[in-house]
Amino acid sequence: MVETLVTSAPRHTERAADGTTVVKLRGEIDILTAPSLGARLDDLTAVVLPDLVVDLRAVSFIDCAGLGVLCRARNRVMERHGRLRLITESSQFLRVLSGAGLDGVFEIYDRLPEALTAAPGGSLIAVG
Repeated sequence: MVETLVTSAPRHTERAADGTTVVKLRGEIDILTAPSLGARLDDLTAVVLPDLVVDLRAVSFIDCAGLGVLCRARNRVMERHGRLRLITESSQFLRVLSGAGLDGVFEIYDRLPEALTAAPGGSLIAVG
């Protein structure tokens, strides 16, 4: 018997606006999808003074592997004296952070800062 594992791969788009990279994630961030997302966030946080916004509003599920990716991105940003902001409207996600002892660790907002909502002249890249 052959088992088929179906998962919702996290797709994301990226755009730059005034020196800030906005990454909008969709789908599930789990043990199967976290490695590719982690590699991309590593690339984005490799610069001096990274300024990264990760929009999680369209994420349907995140597990400990996904939290690990976000923690790694945060640590890399902090090492480089940058800034990482998470955007979420999910009280469930906030409870997961709290349960993991991560409440207060991330800079969290319920919507994108107004200056980043429309990026005139910014580039949009659809990935994965």
